[in-house]
Amino acid sequence: MIKVDGLVKTFGTTKAVDGISFEVANGETLALLGTSGCGKTTTLKMLNRLIEPDSGSIYINDKNILEENPEALRRGIGYVLQNNGLFPHYTVAENIAIVPQLLKWDKAKTDRRINELLGKLHLDKGHLTAYPSELSGGQQQRIGLARALVADPPVLLMDEPFGALDNVTRAKIHGEFKALDELKRKTIILVTHDVQEAFELADRIALMDKGKIVQIGTPAELLFAPKNNFVRDFLQEQRLQLEFRAIKISDLWEHLPTGGDKVKSPALSTELDLWSALEQFKFSKAETIQVKNSEDVIKAISFEQLMAAYAQYKTLQPHE
Repeated sequence: MIKVDGLVKTFGTTKAVDGISFEVANGETLALLGTSGCGKTTTLKMLNRLIEPDSGSIYINDKNILEENPEALRRGIGYVLQNNGLFPHYTVAENIAIVPQLLKWDKAKTDRRINELLGKLHLDKGHLTAYPSELSGGQQQRIGLARALVADPPVLLMDEPFGALDNVTRAKIHGEFKALDELKRKTIILVTHDVQEAFELADRIALMDKGKIVQIGTPAELLFAPKNNFVRDFLQEQRLQLEFRAIKISDLWEHLPTGGDKVKSPALSTELDLWSALEQFKFSKAETIQVKNSEDVIKAISFEQLMAAYAQYKTLQPHE
């Protein structure tokens, strides 16, 4: 869906983006991860031409965006900002309706779509006449997401979208983000400096430093096959938590015992990450949880068996 080749952007004597290239598959979420000043936001803004590149090419759905009208391009790309970017003097309804108005939707179509998104984002219709300042940070961020999604764009760009939220609200919205069916069909590029956020939300991560991509790959690839010391050191401080986020139950399947006492609760998907699986034991009184693979095979496993499978999996990974 997105192909970037040799992208360069210089501000004065500073090369903010230094010849980077990457591709994002249809329906994939890619996180641009790195410290402040590494070039990730500049890269994102070049994808909807808020910043024009000095050189290089950008294709979205096989179209060269540098040959398109910038305003028309932006109407077809969802964009979510860190501080939500809502217009303070517009009501919630007016904020969400901005793109539909530009696309000349009729009022009935706009209202239907807004009401649909409010339900999906757990927002009350009473919020429609409110102004952004009357809402909580989490509500404002959901409105910003609704505005980006209202025209159902195939591509969504997110620039530190949860950075201004407190930890509790951020964790809740992360859960909603992963569960929202609207996002499962989108191609998403997410800019973040939060390592945990990148590991939780992205299919692949592009770790950047000084305007270059140091390594791009799945969370597990960055953890278990770091390209160099920079990648290794960048992840080291939070390594155990990151492993729990990166490893899925499907990765541990062959190390999990068969059988076990079945419990009444529904079986969990093996696409669940280890962190989320371990959390199930906090909320369940049962000594085991059930997991089901793509072939509908169910295993009932205890906390000890899950951790033993994790230990076995670790011994098989390349040693650094």
